[in-house]
Amino acid sequence: MIKRQKIGVLMGGLSCEKNVSTRTGEAILAALLNRGYDAEAVFVDRDIDLAIRQKGIEIAFLALHGRYGEDGCIQGMLETMGVPYTGSDVLASALAMNKVKAKQLFRLHNLPTPAYYILESPRCSDLTTAHADFGFPVVVKPISEGSSMGVEIVTNIQQMREAIERAHCFDTDLLIERFIEGIEVSVAIMGDRPLGAVEIVPGGDFYDLAAKYGRGKSEYYIPPRISSARYRGVLNQALRAHRALGCSGATRVDMIVSETGNEMILEINTLPGMTPTSLLPKIADAQGMSFGDLVVAILAGAQLHASGRGNGDRRLSRKHFDGTERRLHPMMDHH
Repeated sequence: MIKRQKIGVLMGGLSCEKNVSTRTGEAILAALLNRGYDAEAVFVDRDIDLAIRQKGIEIAFLALHGRYGEDGCIQGMLETMGVPYTGSDVLASALAMNKVKAKQLFRLHNLPTPAYYILESPRCSDLTTAHADFGFPVVVKPISEGSSMGVEIVTNIQQMREAIERAHCFDTDLLIERFIEGIEVSVAIMGDRPLGAVEIVPGGDFYDLAAKYGRGKSEYYIPPRISSARYRGVLNQALRAHRALGCSGATRVDMIVSETGNEMILEINTLPGMTPTSLLPKIADAQGMSFGDLVVAILAGAQLHASGRGNGDRRLSRKHFDGTERRLHPMMDHH
């Protein structure tokens, strides 16, 4: 049983999202302790393998964000150590973190995603030629970074040059993506089933880093303003994207639902935030799933993917996921 095992909530980390990861980890740890689990915080640094051994951690609950946490690095280390962990495996984590590889797989699986090209650092000196007739507005994104780090919407070459310079603080190569007009929708996937969706109404240009962590301009979240049939289609598209990358556990699929009738997949977050302002808990709450229940359901999916060995308690996972699925339909009918 999981309650008899030592759970380490891995938080902090080596990325620029260290502080947010700590907030996520603290919320998860509190929920586990309140439920009677034997859990403790494990702050991630270069000696994380030693800390896990010294503390006798038997299951890792990943509360990490960004590089080394979401990109498959920590997952690979835990696989070699034989410590089951929450979330997706090494490959799915790496694919989701690399926006270009993810988009290539989306297209391979006939999932619509905005047009794009890769801007390599040496080409920046001839930006006008590189951009050519791609047009504006576009979105500038670091290829391998999370939480909207370095992401900007630009409408002309000069803005683009400035955005590229800032984005290069996070990554050498950048993704230049066509901006799609529409509503921003995030879908939560839990246990290979859609949990629900929420529309993000940002106070700024888009749901940026400040908005994600409660520092934005009057953001609010509402049930998607789309028909019931289209809502089901959005959930299905998100699930297909989740499966296309081979994800598992809880993920958040970010999409744009355009006015022309298309649902565009933007990206997948394999370790969604679990802070008070995070979207996954908001979606779960809308389905009648408390934060504590959400944490326990995620924990129940911890496993070692390479060996195929889980934590031995799959009944808890099925119980929570089946209950979530039954609560899903009333919300779907609402839209």
